[in-house]
Amino acid sequence: MGVRIAPSADLATLPIAIQIIGIASAAIPASFLMSKIGRKLGFLAGSLLGISAALLAAYAIFIDSFALFVIASFLIGNYIAFLQQFRFAVAESVPYEEVPRCLSILMLAGIVAALLGPEVGRRFSTVESLPLYVGSFLGMAAMLSISFFILLLFYKDSRIEKQDNEKTKRPLAEIFRQPRLILAIMAAAMSYSIMSLLMTATPLSMHEIDQYSLDATTRVLQSHILAMYIPSFFSGILITRFGAFNIIKVGLVLMATCLVIGWGKPEFIHYLSTLIFLGVGWNFLFLGGTTLLTQSYNQSERFKVQAVNDFIVFGLQAFGSLSAGFLLITIGWNGVLAFALPGLLLLLPAIVIAGRAVPEPINEVRV
Repeated sequence: MGVRIAPSADLATLPIAIQIIGIASAAIPASFLMSKIGRKLGFLAGSLLGISAALLAAYAIFIDSFALFVIASFLIGNYIAFLQQFRFAVAESVPYEEVPRCLSILMLAGIVAALLGPEVGRRFSTVESLPLYVGSFLGMAAMLSISFFILLLFYKDSRIEKQDNEKTKRPLAEIFRQPRLILAIMAAAMSYSIMSLLMTATPLSMHEIDQYSLDATTRVLQSHILAMYIPSFFSGILITRFGAFNIIKVGLVLMATCLVIGWGKPEFIHYLSTLIFLGVGWNFLFLGGTTLLTQSYNQSERFKVQAVNDFIVFGLQAFGSLSAGFLLITIGWNGVLAFALPGLLLLLPAIVIAGRAVPEPINEVRV
């Protein structure tokens, strides 16, 4: 979309970059707002923000304003930050032993989104008497309006009985010194940043540098998206059976394997295998990290911990996505893979230290 209204070709990717920054910048405010007004009102406010942002984007395209479209992209990113809070709402609404399975079911919605979103955008991209793509964002606003009314009519906040007392309340420094909490945040952050780095670099490397066809590049990216979400059919069960800690270890091995496969001068099969292993590794690390996170804080601490977690995770995602093009041009494909390696290596000592730590007790009951 940016290509059509951008003043120059090199600014065409700015809206998506600004959208990612919007996610990171709203992570803490979204969590803070929900701590004050509750999940339901927070999700409703986020939906209204998303509807307004989609309408603003449609108007920006209609009047050919690139600056306004960039602002709309930032606000869409803000809405996505609210959307990310659904995984914590799910974790708060079920017994602890059900958290991995329910989180994996939630992640399966990514398959529906991957199929439905582009299809709505394509079908509504051309509307009689409207500029190209205005209809796509009007369709987005319509879908968000439907979700708003579903939330309004059917969503209920989970009620959590407080059992914290003055002796159990902990300062932030103590909370974030927990080895398992550190591992949980690192697993999710590394999975997102490395996934964004390689997923952004792959089409540029395949299509622009190695001259693979657009169809071949698209097949690799589609396979990657499926690999991200299809494991959710069983990853929640695996976490329940073997524990989030062990699934994080498997995710680390899968991520490391994808770097090994992609090294050298990759052919189509190498790109495809790299992105498939990357997708499955992301699923295991992110779902394992999120599950471990929910086991690492007390009821009164949850919004603070969730806010910091999402700020780090999506801040590093933005860094990975925004740095991909620059790294690919300056140090090449193998340089991009090498750049991803330190993040994975940092997980090794975090896993060892967390494995020796005794988990902190959780002091609340959901009813």
